Amino acid sequence: MARATYDDSVKEQEWRGRQVTHAARVEPWVRPRLERKFVGEKHPVDDFLFDYYPYSIGKLQSWHPGFGVALEGDADEFLLNKDYQRTLEGVTLNPAGLTKRKPRIELAIAILNNTAAKQPLFNCLGMHEWAMVYNIKPDEVRHESYALRLSPSKIAALVDEVGLRCTHFDAFRFFTHDAIPLNVITPTREMQPELEQPGCVHATMDLYKYAMWAFPYLPSEFVADCFALAREARTLDMQASPYDLRELGYEPILMETNEGRAEYIKRQQALHQLGAELRLQLLDHLKNLCSQLM
Repeated sequence: MARATYDDSVKEQEWRGRQVTHAARVEPWVRPRLERKFVGEKHPVDDFLFDYYPYSIGKLQSWHPGFGVALEGDADEFLLNKDYQRTLEGVTLNPAGLTKRKPRIELAIAILNNTAAKQPLFNCLGMHEWAMVYNIKPDEVRHESYALRLSPSKIAALVDEVGLRCTHFDAFRFFTHDAIPLNVITPTREMQPELEQPGCVHATMDLYKYAMWAFPYLPSEFVADCFALAREARTLDMQASPYDLRELGYEPILMETNEGRAEYIKRQQALHQLGAELRLQLLDHLKNLCSQLM
């Protein structure tokens, strides 16, 4: 079972200030999403993290102090969440909630530990999005509202020239039937802890997912950090894709040119540096949660 330890007590004025600050930070991310949903519009970059990861806008918007923090004052609103309890120190997260989250938290730690220990690879050249439209029929394109920059034959020729070296299962599983055998390996869900590597744009994006696996037991400010970096990763993802998103303000990275490939690698390396630091912080958070389990 989990044990309760309270490292800090936060006065009401302070935690309400953190609530307000967090709400202001995420508002530019969630408000446009809600407005688009209301009118039935889609955005291939900004909507992705809400559609791909099954976490509600409400979870991102809500503020939580993290495990081991007691909220002083009138914090009854948190008791509407079954993971909270009232103690002598104040309203705090119930350690019992960690027990049911243990399997996922331990899996996240295994994946993140293995990923952090590896040398980053920067040789995939973002071809996963191209592999998702390789020899595809026009009515099967995922972002059908936006034109492809190159013809299907030129897309296929580029994929054939560059090759496919994707290590991330959740990208690989969207490859077209013709693209699957072109990948140098065949990732599976079971192989994910072994194959994940820190240079992968999607591995960096998934830090948000692993932070959410512990929701609401991590500080919401940290979860928002993971979401912000995931947005950067998705932006790079789609700028380097075969889609023409200039009308949305995204200049394409021309992966069919040497200059474009060099630009992609440079930005991928910068993203990796940010992801490596955040990954270690996430590992510390998750390991601390596991240390509460007996």
